[in-house]
Amino acid sequence: MAPRSLGQGPETILEGRVRIVAAVVILVFGLFGMRLFQLQVVEHEILGERAQRNSIRTARLVAPRGEVLDREGRVLATTRPAFGLQVVPSELRDRNLTYAALEQLVDREGAWFSERVRKARGSRRHQALRLLDDLSFDQLARLEAHRYALPGVLTDVQPRRHYLEGEFAAHLLGSIGEVRADQLERDRFRGYGPGDVVGQTGLEARLERHLRGRDGGRNVVVDVAGREVEVVDEVAPVPGRTVTLALDLDLQRAAEEAFLEVPEGEPPRMGAVVALDVHGGDVLAMLSRPAYDPNDFAGGIDSDTWKSLTGDPWKPLRNRAIQNHYPPGSTYKAVVAAALLQEGVVTPSTRVFCPGHFRFGRRTYRCWKRTGHGWVDLKIALKRSCDVYFYQHGVKLGIDRLAGYAKAFGLGAVTRLDLPGEIAGLVPSSEWKQRRLGEPWYPGETVSASIGQGYNLVTPLQLAVAFAAIANGGKVVKPRLLLGVSGHGGRELEAMGSEVLGTLPVAPEWLAAVSDGLTAVVEESGGTGGRARVKGMRVAGKTGTVQVVGLGITEGLEEDEVPIKHRDHAWFAAFAPADDPQIAVSVFVEHGLHGSSAAAPIAQRVLERWWEKQQQVPEDDPDAPAATLAGVAREGDRALD
Repeated sequence: MAPRSLGQGPETILEGRVRIVAAVVILVFGLFGMRLFQLQVVEHEILGERAQRNSIRTARLVAPRGEVLDREGRVLATTRPAFGLQVVPSELRDRNLTYAALEQLVDREGAWFSERVRKARGSRRHQALRLLDDLSFDQLARLEAHRYALPGVLTDVQPRRHYLEGEFAAHLLGSIGEVRADQLERDRFRGYGPGDVVGQTGLEARLERHLRGRDGGRNVVVDVAGREVEVVDEVAPVPGRTVTLALDLDLQRAAEEAFLEVPEGEPPRMGAVVALDVHGGDVLAMLSRPAYDPNDFAGGIDSDTWKSLTGDPWKPLRNRAIQNHYPPGSTYKAVVAAALLQEGVVTPSTRVFCPGHFRFGRRTYRCWKRTGHGWVDLKIALKRSCDVYFYQHGVKLGIDRLAGYAKAFGLGAVTRLDLPGEIAGLVPSSEWKQRRLGEPWYPGETVSASIGQGYNLVTPLQLAVAFAAIANGGKVVKPRLLLGVSGHGGRELEAMGSEVLGTLPVAPEWLAAVSDGLTAVVEESGGTGGRARVKGMRVAGKTGTVQVVGLGITEGLEEDEVPIKHRDHAWFAAFAPADDPQIAVSVFVEHGLHGSSAAAPIAQRVLERWWEKQQQVPEDDPDAPAATLAGVAREGDRALD
């Protein structure tokens, strides 16, 4: 055995090994320290951001608005899924590359994305920013196929309001939009926040408390690329309630289609149609033209569409059925006739000779028929719309007595319909003129007022209410839009009843005499409303034409040469069946020239469709739907008597 080297005893060897181990330990701890310094100091911001990414994210689950149904359960407004594009700015790795990719995938310029993402600052950099609201299925498919390569880019689905009939009944249904800053200051919008959607017009606004649901939320774990890894918890949204309207989609379509059928070369029609159940007041149809598509507002209306709507001189956003008023023209003669009979100024057999004009004071008032109507009584005066008959007897009645009856018919006051923006119209009187204009009422003004001209102003809805009162025997019924509201699972929460606003101060026999004259207008030869006839059903109605400008402006021009804004307005109001009235219709065609040719045919289409539906349900069928118009009318009769 070789001898040990001097100086290398066990202690020396052990000491060397300890030094080596110590050096290794120091080196390891040094590396750990350096790495810790790098993580805690050098890369603190980057890693903190990554940790924040790989965290829990809260997503809002927007509640769908409640559905709107017609009286037979057909959907008018619902909610459909809308796929959107979102980005989380803090999770975008290479923004320029991402924007370039999105430009190819969704056909939108990269600068457009850059501008919107750039505005996200502070904490908003870590929140999902919704850039596009309604992707096509092709766009969605392309995004989903490439999303793995686009960290920070997300797709989602949100409920979007959808109006199945487009422009049909647009003014009645209304539109939605983002809550405005001034609205958030009102108590009514307590609980709403910026970005929330609310009903802004029509029934969407009036029934907001019913249609609005309750939003939910979801907490999800996302990874470093922003992808959802796990759902931690979720509160499901609660949809809004279902609203059932009195509206009949079949009658609404008939009115809309008739209004849209314009002779070749003529401009689109403007005006309104209202159809009411004469007993319960149910609004069976309500049209206003020109119209708009409420779907344009569902996802936020673009500036070009908004400018075209607000800049249109014919004001398509106004509901002409309740927000515009016009002189009623000769349709007013039905009201005047009832007043004349009740006040004893005339009897049904009182006769007047019409030479084509009426001399009062120093002025001569013309009848619409220059050659005159000859001898006329009440029935013939209504049937042929003789102005002279009403000129002569209207002066005897006087403006104040006439005004009292007109107001009793519901004219000159809001009907209290469940829609915002209804105006009152105007029934002139001597007191009104003195108070409003500071002038006395002159007897000559009563001459014009007696045929619905002068200061008289009514809305199409008011005229429908007035004719419904004649039809039902004297009850002025409040128009009803809402039949009921139901909760989830069809549970009925509210059922809306009918309401009588007043009773006509006219004896039943005089209302019957007026109805007899109105029936002659449509059903007898020589009547002005013959184009409103419906096969198998007798119709009572009254035409009306309203002069817009002085005769001197249009003198010498053919009708088709007269500028639209100078053409006369056209009216037609009716109820049917004449012997057992159930439905009343008011049609107004703005600048339509003649009630007989422009308005009466539209009413005919609505009444014809109503009559067709009555023939489809046998009266003795116990299984017939309760919502048929005849059934509703009978139920309304019992409720109101």
